[in-house]
Amino acid sequence: MIVNLPLFPGYVFIRIHPHEGMRVVKTSGVVGLVGIHGQPTAIADQEIESLRQCVLRDGNIQPHPYLSIGRRVRVKNGPLAETEGILSRRKGRFRLVLSVHLIERSVAVEVDAADVQPI
Repeated sequence: MIVNLPLFPGYVFIRIHPHEGMRVVKTSGVVGLVGIHGQPTAIADQEIESLRQCVLRDGNIQPHPYLSIGRRVRVKNGPLAETEGILSRRKGRFRLVLSVHLIERSVAVEVDAADVQPI
């Protein structure tokens, strides 16, 4: 059995023109738009693209406590090549932690330490 769960429950990522925000907020079930000081704010394209690549190429993504500080690396080989994140080690295994800073959420995917390089 395959069970698909959202990476970040309660969040839906959309690409809209800034003036369309009110129309989105009026949609049934929408509570609000993510923002800073009450102003809708876009999540960095690189963060969204890294998540998308991990889902498409690896798919074995696990929730991870939010990380904003750590050893930043770029994957240089394999299906996640060019993906950037923070390298974490747990139980002898290396994980690439991808964070969406605006919502302070992270996920992790296992990587081979030989496939990453410091940024």
